[in-house]
This record gives sequence, C-alpha cells and structure tokens, in this order.
Amino acid sequence: MPLTPQDIWNLNETDLLTMLNSNTPKPKKNTIHFYAPTFTYYKNRHYYPTANAFPTISLTGTTCALNCKHCSGKVLQTMHPAHTPQQLIAVATKLKEKGAVGCLISGGCTTDGTVPLDKFIPAITHIKHELKLTVFVHTGIIKPTTANALKQADVDAALIDIIGSQQTIHTTYNLNISTEDYEQSLQTLNQAKLPFAPHVIVGLNQGKLDGEQKALQMIRQVEPAALVIIAFMPIHGTPMENTPPPKPTDIAKVIALARQMFPITPLILGCMRPKGKNRSETDVLALKAGVDAIAFPSDTAIEYVKNHGYNTVFSSYCCAQMYLDALH
Repeated sequence: MPLTPQDIWNLNETDLLTMLNSNTPKPKKNTIHFYAPTFTYYKNRHYYPTANAFPTISLTGTTCALNCKHCSGKVLQTMHPAHTPQQLIAVATKLKEKGAVGCLISGGCTTDGTVPLDKFIPAITHIKHELKLTVFVHTGIIKPTTANALKQADVDAALIDIIGSQQTIHTTYNLNISTEDYEQSLQTLNQAKLPFAPHVIVGLNQGKLDGEQKALQMIRQVEPAALVIIAFMPIHGTPMENTPPPKPTDIAKVIALARQMFPITPLILGCMRPKGKNRSETDVLALKAGVDAIAFPSDTAIEYVKNHGYNTVFSSYCCAQMYLDALH
C-alpha cells in the first residue's frame, strides 16, 4: 500500500533511506534536467554554461528592509543592481549584448515582505517584448494588482518562497505577517493565471524541519507550474553562519513528500542548498526521492543519473524553466 503524505513525514531516517533505496518513487520521465544559470560559477567536465546566459538583477541593489537572519542581504550582493526602471532596461540591454537569453529579476523586500515591483512593470514589459528575454520574477508577498500586471507583461514565471512556520516567519524573516499571507499570495498568482514556481525552504528554522509539510499543503490548494525545493545554507557574515544546515535526509524527506503530493508537477532541487561534503549525498537522495531536475548538480549526481540509464539535458537557464522544458 502506498505511503500517505503523513506516513512519509513521520518516517525515521532509517525507514526513509529504506524507502528511497527501494527505487520508489521514480521520476515520471526518463530524462533528468540539469540547470546552471550564470549567477553562480559552475564548471565541470560535463557542462560549462555560456557566460552571462542567465544573470540575476536586484531592483533594490544590496538593500533589504527585513535583514533576515539567514541572508542579511548577502545574496543581493551577487546580483546586478538596477534601482530605477531606466537602469533596469539599461542593465538588461547590456546583458543581452553579452549573450544573455534571460534573467531573474529579484531584490530585497520591504517591511511587509513584498518586492517593490510595481514601478518596474513597464521596464519588465520592455525587456520581454523588445529585448525578447526570458524573464522570471521573484515576487515575495504579492498583491492582485501586481500579479495581474506581471501577467500582462508576459512574464514567463513568478518565483515565490512559501513559509509554513509562523515561528520561522517571525524569528528568521523578521516579518510581522502570517502563513495565511503566503497562502493568499499563492491564490493571487493562481487567479492571475501567471505561471508560478513556489519554493519550499528546508530547515530555515535553525536547520530543523518546521513548517515544510504545511507549506506543501498550502501549495496543494493551487496549481503551480513547477515546485522547487531548496534548503537553508549557512552564509558567512550572517547571524546564522554557524547554524548547522539540514541533513541530506531531511531535504530528501521533504522532496519525497512533495513527490507524493504532486505526482505530475515538475519537481526540482533548486540552487540554494548546503555546499561541502553533504552536497553529493543530498543530490543523489533527491534523485531517489523523485526530482525531475537539479540546479548546479554535483558530479556524483550526474554520474548517478548516467549510470542508471536516464537521459540528461543541461541548460544555462534558471531551474524554473523546467516547467516549460517538461512540455517538450
């Protein structure tokens, strides 16, 4: 008898590994997609993405009002800054001249958890229609007017982190909102008929599982184009730099749960996850748990896929592209 979502969530580590090593569940197709967008350096003997193919742009530069404990704005430092609509068009134009095929538009949040997108909508429309770039937008909490405007701009997909733990929202994100606000944002994107790829972050509450199951339950009420599982990774210079990351088996448990709850939705292990000695184990367990794609895969994961007879496709796009690649 197949395990229920609650059964999977309740598995201890030994039983989880037994389930994963039984080779069930399997990816729904015989092809695994690997993504390596160029906002992070990535090169191995299997794949070397074209420089500048898919960069990330921050609409707030390095500024974020939340100063979340796991990030403290450090991630924004890796992005191209564009503080005004004019700068956004200029940056995107220059990036296209350097070979970009698309970009991820992101930025820091305001005190209510939103990314200040509204004034940039005409510029985003220009980037889509005139520069003809693929555009993914990281939204944060989102209002209907913003979601509808992004839909009208023909944005390819919205990316949104979904937090299912009230404690994590308050203590890690420094936000005075509730899980219901994330649930409402999902409904907003769904109603706007804008393709969206929710991200569930494993271990954001001090490296422990807390709220991931609820986040998946919230996402199950809508129709995501793809589902991305990422995981807390300690970043130097943040209040959580010495916090242990989640174990590979914890990440795998959330992926196995997601696969059971979303049997036909493209399921991806995203770019943000712990580095170091556990990365290869995480990647292989993710494949055993049923992901269709991995961003920045380890050599071990690539070899595992090849040795088990899967076809492989490499891409320099953001992993959210998987929802479109899955259609072909």
